[in-house]
Amino acid sequence: MELYFTPGACSLAPHIVLREAQLSFELNQVDLATRKTTDGADFTAVNLKGQVPALVLDDGSVLTEVPAIVQYLADRHPEADLAPAPGTLARYRLQEWLNFVTAELHKSLGTLFRPDLPAGWEAIVKQTVATKLDYLERHLAEQDYLLDNRFSVADSYAFAIINWTHLFDIDLAPWRNVQRYMERIAARPAVREAMRAEGLAVAGTGAANEAEYTGATGDPGVQRA
Repeated sequence: MELYFTPGACSLAPHIVLREAQLSFELNQVDLATRKTTDGADFTAVNLKGQVPALVLDDGSVLTEVPAIVQYLADRHPEADLAPAPGTLARYRLQEWLNFVTAELHKSLGTLFRPDLPAGWEAIVKQTVATKLDYLERHLAEQDYLLDNRFSVADSYAFAIINWTHLFDIDLAPWRNVQRYMERIAARPAVREAMRAEGLAVAGTGAANEAEYTGATGDPGVQRA
């Protein structure tokens, strides 16, 4: 398998899952500003949407969108226990959380990367993000992870997205349970391996230095020297 990724973008989520599941894979970095891979190839030839992640499967087919990719990877190696069995209520709970991260956290925080954000909108978006963090804060007061007390693919996605908060001066201190949650996930060996492989800082919860980011249609584009 081959994962097309941009360091620090939402593609960090399937990257973490690949390492948690100990699956064999290759990485191919994408510049979101030019839609080119590091070898100059046109990424839109792989994914017409021009967005990461894209996972090229062993048979050559391409899978896109984080919720779909991470569930596919979890099902490829069920022994890793990264997702409940298909058809169970717990699996639908997982999908519930993946949808929450996609629709509420990813889309809200991703808006802040837009260079053409109208005046006054930043404060509105940040208030929306705060309400989502309030919800997570209450949920995490009773358990260590999103899905009961087990790490799942939903946590890999939430971690990748909440990591963006430091780029927009959103201090997690008021959400102490969320802060501890991020620290807990950041300490996982597979998470640290994925972040190192992407050239990201692994100390604390910040994915990278703010100076390393360039805005790009919803997700950060991190360029390594």
